Amino acid sequence: MQIDLLDTFLDLIATRSFHRTADRLGVTQSTVSGRVQALETALGARLFTRSRAGTDLTTEGLKFEPFARSLSREWTESLRAVQSTGASALNLRLGMQHDLAASHIGDWVSEFRKTLPDTAFYIELDYSIQMCLDIARGALDFGVIFTPRPTPDLHFETVGELRYRLISTETDRRAGLRLESYISAEYSPAFALLHRQMLPDFAETPIASGQNAAVAGLLATLGGSAFVLEETAAQMVDEGRARYVSDVPPLPQPVYTAVHIRNRPSHVHRRLLAIVRARLGRR
Repeated sequence: MQIDLLDTFLDLIATRSFHRTADRLGVTQSTVSGRVQALETALGARLFTRSRAGTDLTTEGLKFEPFARSLSREWTESLRAVQSTGASALNLRLGMQHDLAASHIGDWVSEFRKTLPDTAFYIELDYSIQMCLDIARGALDFGVIFTPRPTPDLHFETVGELRYRLISTETDRRAGLRLESYISAEYSPAFALLHRQMLPDFAETPIASGQNAAVAGLLATLGGSAFVLEETAAQMVDEGRARYVSDVPPLPQPVYTAVHIRNRPSHVHRRLLAIVRARLGRR
């Protein structure tokens, strides 16, 4: 069976649209239709029904879905298994939320290597949704994320939290915040919700970003007010480039690890989990 048939089937479940799946996969809509037909012919069953409301799985499609995910993952893992890892016995691909990398990546990877000396590591910085997708399909082994994406294929554990502080180049009080110079930080849906509850008048601003480094850079260049990581806030305040907005409390951002459910009992993944949890607990 060609793997692109499975990839098309799984993407179509997500989009419920032949047109959108064609766009996402970079093929024509007729190619998508042809792949679905070929898969249905191979299985001897109809997998989708189409209507004005969209594309839905048939009963047979629902039955086939978990096998399709498993087959796709096995194929991805088999490709990785035959890739050369040099002298290393094991090759692990790790995903990490952007804002965790600046202050944690060096210490974490150093401990990973001490704990698993015969392992080669590939580190990829990304956002939570994409990392969850990559772990589910076998492209990543372990992720440290902000936002769990519920799926029966993944297991999540809470390992700690980061905290963001509101600083400003203009004021040290909430009453002095100005909408026109406020830089909105959209680090995660949970963070955005807390922010809206605390500062409802600053939910929509002229400038927004989802990375701490970008927010801090904009703040340093343009001036204004924004939530940045505590470490970044302390540095900018110590350097005299900003002030704490003292009557606005810090906002927490929970941190989670994500692994495929079948790797949950793996001693390798448990060791990585313990290192991340211990490091975040030292903050």
